[in-house]
Amino acid sequence: MENYFVRNRETGKLELHFDKATYAGLSDAQKSEIKSAFLWGRNSGCWISRAKEPNTWKAQKIAESLGLEDAGKEGDRMSFAEQMERKQQRAERRADRYEGRADIAERTGEQLQAPINSRRGDTAFFTQPNINTAAGRAFARRRERMFAAYECGFAEFRKSEYWRERAETARKTAAGKELQDKGFVMRRINECESNARSLKKSYDQQKRTLDRLEAGEELKNWRGEPISLEAAAESLENWAERLEAELDKLGFYQDILDSLGGVTFSKENLKKGDLIIIPRWGKVRFVRGGPKNFTFEFLQPHMTYADGSPMRGQAAYAEITERAQA
Repeated sequence: MENYFVRNRETGKLELHFDKATYAGLSDAQKSEIKSAFLWGRNSGCWISRAKEPNTWKAQKIAESLGLEDAGKEGDRMSFAEQMERKQQRAERRADRYEGRADIAERTGEQLQAPINSRRGDTAFFTQPNINTAAGRAFARRRERMFAAYECGFAEFRKSEYWRERAETARKTAAGKELQDKGFVMRRINECESNARSLKKSYDQQKRTLDRLEAGEELKNWRGEPISLEAAAESLENWAERLEAELDKLGFYQDILDSLGGVTFSKENLKKGDLIIIPRWGKVRFVRGGPKNFTFEFLQPHMTYADGSPMRGQAAYAEITERAQA
């Protein structure tokens, strides 16, 4: 096949493969539609969807509207730990590129402002009026160009600052800063558990559908179209893969939490009125607890309601670092 789309298990993305003649023959509207949902991969030589599974439905709809053949799936799914490692490696490379751009912009700014900076202390240069002679007009034009370049230098310095901020963010991602925060990790665990429960329900429902079809029943989808045995089996396989991926992700975050010391506090060893430390809020007062999260009161004077009562918040037990003294 020369014109097809394929689901890449390794990246979780959809890829469009064209021969040159087919792509050249597409209308401008079709090309714009492709660019809205795909990015060109120079190394892979194909169009790669912006979205990842399970959110590639729009990309697949575009591929089908173009008449491309479905080549199924290719590659092996990476574990979530491998995905995170790749993400950090890419972030490290991005940080290097951003810092390089910042350095270039800074040097460009210095070069643009150098002519004016070299005139510091030359009062005559800055105060000389425009003289309507050939030499006077030439001098005025040169000075105007120097001032214009000086202003452009500020734009380059702002650009440099922007790239350095991007580089700092990328460095944090590369260093896995978020994975050192128990609260962040616990929130991801809660999300994964919720997603896994939802996916398990969908899997079980699809399994029942497949069982009924195998028993000889005729079923229709929400559009009123007959459901084939092959389509039901493929859908079940997709739900199984998504559930497996979510459980893998859950296991990754659980291992991270264990490496950070696990969850020390719970509703069993805390009582109402206990003072505890949550890094993002400081010292707070424990009010009541649930199975995973708890309610607390702020102690800061400005964190109160109009009637003077303290404001309340919720957090995960994993966010507590220690008990506090009164």
